[in-house]
Amino acid sequence: MPRTALPAVTRGLRSGAVRAAGLLALEALRIAAWRPRRANEVDDRTLPHELDWLRSAVHLNKGCYRGQETVAKVHNLGHPPRRLVLLHLDGSQGVLPVHGDEVQAVRRLPDGKTERRGVGAITSSAIHYELGPIALAVVKRTVPATVVLQVLSEEIAVAATQQVIVPQSAGSVAEIPRLPRLGIRTP
Repeated sequence: MPRTALPAVTRGLRSGAVRAAGLLALEALRIAAWRPRRANEVDDRTLPHELDWLRSAVHLNKGCYRGQETVAKVHNLGHPPRRLVLLHLDGSQGVLPVHGDEVQAVRRLPDGKTERRGVGAITSSAIHYELGPIALAVVKRTVPATVVLQVLSEEIAVAATQQVIVPQSAGSVAEIPRLPRLGIRTP
C-alpha cells in the first residue's frame, strides 16, 4: 500500500467502513496462496525446487549466486527429494496441527489392517475464512497425490487431503540420454 493511502485507510478504520484483520488472518491468506515463508518452511536441507520458488523467487538466467550449482543440477538432471503441498484438514476434532507435526500416509494392507508411515511434516497451519483449517507441509517427493494422509497432532489423527503445489515430476528438464551401465553384458 502506498504511504499516501494510509490517511484514507485510517479514516476508514475509524468510521467502520474498513475492518482490520490480524496476523492470524494474514497467515491463513499466505498459506492459501502457497507462499512459503523462510521462518517456517525452510530448514538446513531445503532446495528452492521443493518450495516452488523457481516459479516466484529464483531466476535461472541471473548471474552468479550462492547455491547456483545445486539449483542448476536439480533443475537439469534430478528431482528434489521433498515437495511442498497444501493440506486441507478435517476440523471436526478441533485440533489445528502445529509446526513439526508428522504427516503420515495411510495404506490398507491385504489383511484389512492399516499401516501408517511418516512421509513429511507440517510447516505452517491456520484457519482460513473460506477453506477452514489448512496447512503447508513438506512431504517426500514420491508420495502420490491420491494417497490418504493424516496428521498426528497431540496424539490425535487429523484427516488431510493434499493439493499439489510442487508436482512429483519437478526438476529434470534436460533430456539427457542414459548411458549403458558398465559390467557384465549378456547377448
